[in-house]
Amino acid sequence: MKSSEIRAAFLQYFEKNGHEIVSSSSLVPGNDPTLLFTNAGMVQFKDVFLGGEKRAYSRATSSQRCVRAGGKHNDLENVGYTARHHTFFEMLGNFSFGDYFKRDAIKFGWEFLTGVLGIPPERLWVTVHVSDDEAADIWLKELGVDPSRFSRLDEDNFWQMGDTGPCGPCSEIFYDHGEHVPGGPPGSENDDLDRYIEIWNLVFMQYERQTDGSLVPLPKPSVDTGMGLERIAAVMQKVHSNYEIDMFQALLSAAVEATGTKDVESKSLRVIADHIRSCAFLICDGVLPSNEGRGYVLRRIMRRAIRHGHKLGQIRAFFNTLVPALVEQMGDAYPELKQQQAQLKKIILAEEEQFAKTLDKGMGVLEDRLEGLKGTVIPGETVFTLYDTYGFPVDLTNDIARERNLSLDMDGYASLMEQQKQRARASGGFKVDYTANLSLDGKTDFLGYSSLETAGEVIAMLKGDKEVKQLNEGDEGVIVLAQTPFYGESGGQVGDTGFIATVAGKFEVRDCQKSGDNHLHVGVMLSGSIAKGNEVTATVDSSVRTATGLNHSATHLLHAALRQVLGSHVTQKGSLVDSQRLRFDFSHFEAVKPKELAEIEAIVNQQVRLNTEVTTQLCDMDAAQEKGAMMLFGEKYGEEVRVLSMGDGFSVELCGGTHAKRTGDIGFIRITSESGIAAGVRRIEAVTGAGALAVVDQQTETLSSAARLLKASPDTLTEKLEQLVNHSKQLEKELASLKSKLAAASADDWLNEASDIKGLKVLAKIIEGVDPKSLRDTIDQLRNKLGTSVVILAAVNDGKIALAVGVSSDVTSRIKAGNIMKHLAGQVGGKGGGRPDMAQGSGSDLDALPGAINGITGWVEENL
Repeated sequence: MKSSEIRAAFLQYFEKNGHEIVSSSSLVPGNDPTLLFTNAGMVQFKDVFLGGEKRAYSRATSSQRCVRAGGKHNDLENVGYTARHHTFFEMLGNFSFGDYFKRDAIKFGWEFLTGVLGIPPERLWVTVHVSDDEAADIWLKELGVDPSRFSRLDEDNFWQMGDTGPCGPCSEIFYDHGEHVPGGPPGSENDDLDRYIEIWNLVFMQYERQTDGSLVPLPKPSVDTGMGLERIAAVMQKVHSNYEIDMFQALLSAAVEATGTKDVESKSLRVIADHIRSCAFLICDGVLPSNEGRGYVLRRIMRRAIRHGHKLGQIRAFFNTLVPALVEQMGDAYPELKQQQAQLKKIILAEEEQFAKTLDKGMGVLEDRLEGLKGTVIPGETVFTLYDTYGFPVDLTNDIARERNLSLDMDGYASLMEQQKQRARASGGFKVDYTANLSLDGKTDFLGYSSLETAGEVIAMLKGDKEVKQLNEGDEGVIVLAQTPFYGESGGQVGDTGFIATVAGKFEVRDCQKSGDNHLHVGVMLSGSIAKGNEVTATVDSSVRTATGLNHSATHLLHAALRQVLGSHVTQKGSLVDSQRLRFDFSHFEAVKPKELAEIEAIVNQQVRLNTEVTTQLCDMDAAQEKGAMMLFGEKYGEEVRVLSMGDGFSVELCGGTHAKRTGDIGFIRITSESGIAAGVRRIEAVTGAGALAVVDQQTETLSSAARLLKASPDTLTEKLEQLVNHSKQLEKELASLKSKLAAASADDWLNEASDIKGLKVLAKIIEGVDPKSLRDTIDQLRNKLGTSVVILAAVNDGKIALAVGVSSDVTSRIKAGNIMKHLAGQVGGKGGGRPDMAQGSGSDLDALPGAINGITGWVEENL
């Protein structure tokens, strides 16, 4: 059976037995900060098992895409070197939420394996927990499993979600590959070998572990099972390694073609075939290569695959070319692969091109460090420098070390990483936590959607970090109300401003923040006093609220337009909305092109001109998902959510912020900047309404001023600038040519200044009026005339020192240009490096330059 046929047969079997087929969830777990990636089929049902979420069904089945490449479940280093480790795999599972229990779960499993798939019972081995007599009786007495192929195990057959919470015994089913494969049955001395392979785990969640370690029976026991598609495919296709199954054979063939290798048995091909799956699916689920979190893990996987391509001799970008082969194999089961195929290739290609530079630099540094290595342990400082300075992932350094029978000083590396984290924390800035030492009870009811002025009671007051009973004129502090029209800062929208007043006093609200269920009105008493328990009138500054709402609505339109133009991989990574401007951060792998920005802006303004109503609707999460509402990862949503819609379905998002009544209220939007703020994260800043008009006016005035200076009209300004730029480039070429000729003319006069040192000519000199390129040309000329030689030149331009070193190729085994450069640049407060025969550098200490040049000849003599 093909892998796709096994997947279909599994889902159809359980559907016939009353299970709801549930689509695979994202590899980015929703609302679960404890997990880096979805690593098992039960992850999307975690809240159902815990009782916090209700579903319309009590039985489910799925084929869940999973990644194990970071955190607790990290198989990355083993991938490619073993038969069954993968970064990406599919978990087939069936689940019962308080419905059936052990008997049905066991019967379903046995019937599917022996009946549907036709696996002979004598090739299967079953295990249960030592305490689970119930499961043992079902297997042995009801299903008639051979007692000689049955084991009772201890910790291997007990599963729990964490130190506390749902847990219970489990029953595992193993496949026996036969006597010709080494290894013993489960529970034996050599059960870690390859003869018996676990293919299915049936977990019976029947207890809740308490904090004291005791087990309390659950009122509704549940079932969670998992069977790896790749492993069962290997069984059904009668092969021993997962990499021999149909799905991987196609990817391996594509990897052979992409790398151009003739070594078709290389483990590097396995690495590449595995890694294209995890990389493609992670990108489909919104993860982009970056230097932190999930994006860093993705970058590590991609770069590991690329380096294995280099090992096979492929130095050009190749990894992206495997995407079509992956789509061919898995696109029917996962249509998102087909939909995002072009985008996947672009993102992977961009990372390949970036890593090509990193790999060259990192490998150069590593080779230099290994050249002088004493012993077999690469120092932690080297590992850290490669990662921190050159973006060289630690697992790549480890791969190279393993190939050369070396190891890494991971303790030293970890120590340096911790020092870096402490420096980062020390330099970070945080908002004041007004309730750090307080515990506020109660809840502030927010009435600001329908009213900008309400009456309310003061339920708490803070001054500094202490709770007080009254604020007097001049006091800065916080007022907490039982109900308020003030919006508390959240979702990127800043807090409202305005006033809280009584007949006896007036408090200016300069910010409103949330703390738990309370709104904190932060500000200063302008006059009189207000006391705890007073009835007050709270009034929001309507002009600020309105302007803020317009900008917030514009961010929603901008988000939708970005996804339309750039692709569905765009997701919100942060935002800031106030009355003056908007800022929107989003995932994207490259700078947004000017043409794309213009298209995005035009789409938003078209929606503004359509002047559609902005509608909000309160509904449950299922209804929101049916409407196609966008949800932000990491946000916690309650049972009831607020769905905001604009443009007749153009933008549908979950949002608790305040907004325009109609899109036309925005006026129009003008994008003012686009930039990168982190790897894989871009930022757009924009203004709307009167602010946008002001920007257009300023841009028009700037254009007119530039035209006047160049004696042109705005219409002919581009043509005039192009003429000037071309003329400037021509003058620069002529100047460079004259400098080169001048240096060449002077070179003959310098030949006699070269010193004879140990069989070669050494010339070190400061020359005037030569740019860095001319410096290199001059070195080439001097080496040709001097023969076997070392030429060291320095030039000063605009207060900066340019350095160049050339070493004849026949003496690079004795001394390298890069080593000379490192020493020389260090003498003049700079840095540099390069190839053994040519190196460049720079410096800033002009006073030290003469001494450094005079002394470099002696240094060369000492190091020959």
